[in-house]
Amino acid sequence: MYHHSVSFSYRSLRLFLCGLIGLFFSQSAVVAEVAESWTQWRGPNRDGQIEKSEWPNSLSDNALKELWSTELAEGYASPVLTTDLVFSVETRDKKEEVVRAFDRNTGKQQWEFATNGAMKVPFYAARNGSWARSTPATDGDYLYVLSMVDVLTRLDVKTGKEMWQVDFKERERTQTPPFGGISSPLVEGDYVYVQGGHAAAKLDRATSENEWRVMEERQGMFAGSFSSPVMAEIHGIRQFVVQTRSTLGGIDPESGEILWSTPVEASRGMNILTPLVSGNRIFTSTYEGGSFCFEIEQSGGKQSATLHWRLPKVEGYMTSPVIVDGYIYHQARDKQLYCINLSTGAVQWISEQDFGQYWSMVVNGNQILALDERGYLLLFEANPDGFQITDQRKVSQEPTWAHLAVSGNQIFIRGLKTMTAYSWNEN
Repeated sequence: MYHHSVSFSYRSLRLFLCGLIGLFFSQSAVVAEVAESWTQWRGPNRDGQIEKSEWPNSLSDNALKELWSTELAEGYASPVLTTDLVFSVETRDKKEEVVRAFDRNTGKQQWEFATNGAMKVPFYAARNGSWARSTPATDGDYLYVLSMVDVLTRLDVKTGKEMWQVDFKERERTQTPPFGGISSPLVEGDYVYVQGGHAAAKLDRATSENEWRVMEERQGMFAGSFSSPVMAEIHGIRQFVVQTRSTLGGIDPESGEILWSTPVEASRGMNILTPLVSGNRIFTSTYEGGSFCFEIEQSGGKQSATLHWRLPKVEGYMTSPVIVDGYIYHQARDKQLYCINLSTGAVQWISEQDFGQYWSMVVNGNQILALDERGYLLLFEANPDGFQITDQRKVSQEPTWAHLAVSGNQIFIRGLKTMTAYSWNEN
């Protein structure tokens, strides 16, 4: 009896350990996939931050090797990645939007999906072209793409097959946003969140049906959104943080209740930046409005936004900033880089060097990799005591308005009509 009991315990322990090992490798695979993917606008958390890894202090050919490059039609949408594929969105012949999937390692095209989606943007925006702007999002199985004509499409990532398509103009009886569909979708859990149809909306990602729709703005040229939303936890409450052309607000992702909101001053509704959340504070910066830090306060179970500080002369344009160790690194409308103390609003330094009109930035520890719209890649250290470029390199002869995509030791750069893959030298 005693021997039988020992034998049973050993067998149970062995089964338990095998299950535990299987769970470990299963979880490791999930972690590895997340680490090796850039699935949405501005990366894993939509804040330009990646898990710390080793980067060389050089952008030379020896340190950063070109893997492949391919020609595309025009577009400003940023590359997004799964473990195996990289996706582009392009405007072809001023008539249709095209989504293409490429093998990450070889650049070989895997599939293509095309839909009518082109339009001409008005006024000052037209000088940079009327190309596709919204960066898609993927959950690993499907890709969610918002077109310039405000149509959201769900595609199978392996085949490019259309699973469903929502034309917000038909569903919500709205007009095409005057500047097109620009805001980038966000996927979380069983839902896709999007600023489409002139509002913030939550859709069931399997059926495309609306769960809720709030913060609608239909005011003519002020309809639609430039900014892209983020998910954040503020005072322990999970919320969908949205910036419309006039308003910044937090939305309960379950119910659609607006938890708090505040007006944001901007000329012609040019609230373009992605809101940057740090703790209970939110930073944004607007065209002719300046830079703002809002404190989200909580009292009696309710939340409200108060202005913590403002820098009226530090104006935003299109660059979404990053935060490192309590300091904001913000490339502003005057084409200079600012280092700003998040707590006080004090300007630590100004680069006093003009760059392009737009940067995208990725933070790795205390290193920042920036892509200037003039085609320059820059590497510098996040340092509140001063600004010094570690290295820089010309990587494109075309405008580079799309955001960098960084995954593992690979970097993907989208020029106006090209996409190029690079690899950090592991040595």
